[in-house]
Amino acid sequence: MTADLTGAGATLAPVPAVPAVPPAAPAAVEVHGVAKWYGTHQVLDGVSLTLRQASVTAVLGRSGSGKSTLLRVINHLEKPDAGHVSVGGELIGVRRHGERLKELGEKAVLAQRGRIGFVFQNFNLFPHLTALDNVAAAPVATGRLPRAEARRQARELLDRVGLADKAGAYPRQLSGGQQQRVAIARALALRPEVILFDEPTSALDPELVGEVLAVIKDLADSGTTLVIVTHEIAFAREVADEIVFLHAGRIVEQGPPAQVLDRPAHPRTREFLSKVL
Repeated sequence: MTADLTGAGATLAPVPAVPAVPPAAPAAVEVHGVAKWYGTHQVLDGVSLTLRQASVTAVLGRSGSGKSTLLRVINHLEKPDAGHVSVGGELIGVRRHGERLKELGEKAVLAQRGRIGFVFQNFNLFPHLTALDNVAAAPVATGRLPRAEARRQARELLDRVGLADKAGAYPRQLSGGQQQRVAIARALALRPEVILFDEPTSALDPELVGEVLAVIKDLADSGTTLVIVTHEIAFAREVADEIVFLHAGRIVEQGPPAQVLDRPAHPRTREFLSKVL
């Protein structure tokens, strides 16, 4: 006989609660349909890219393919002519105004750039400041930290990049590799969500490249979100989660290093790699 579960006194088994699904974390960087022109020359042509948090992305391509411009658009050093960029879910350089995007003022853009570290090819250190003060300058200028605290943090960062003994040195007293490591420490000083590297070893003598790459690898291992424009293919293979290959302002190939570097699908990627590997 089948029991009647609808009668008086019947007890139904409780329905297990469905666990709440946490909202997905925003991507570290989202590039949506970005185009950029210099006069009649189109440098970026509808670039779209999503980078997850704590990822390392290496951007490869021939000279003039749009690699550096892409980085400069991400932190709004260059304004895109079409499309937009978000970091941590927040639009960079613009805000929504109805159905349109309206340019932010310079002060607001500068505040946003504090979330996006940038390491340039040629270091861009202040020549009149010591290594310590180069690293401490941005937190003080933006009001993030009082001077004493900024200098304390700067000492920690210089130690992190192996330059604790060079705190009082001026850029002219440092090698190129040391200057670039100071620049990396400076990029870390505002505790950015993302760090962009634009050919960080291209201005270095070959014997100095390794010391800079070692610092970047340490950052990659620590879970910092990195975007690295580089011509160091072996390094890209070692540290990158994803390779993006640009040609004529477009992403023509994207994927893990083993796929893009060992089994490239696009003829432009194969041609490029045949000349650099």
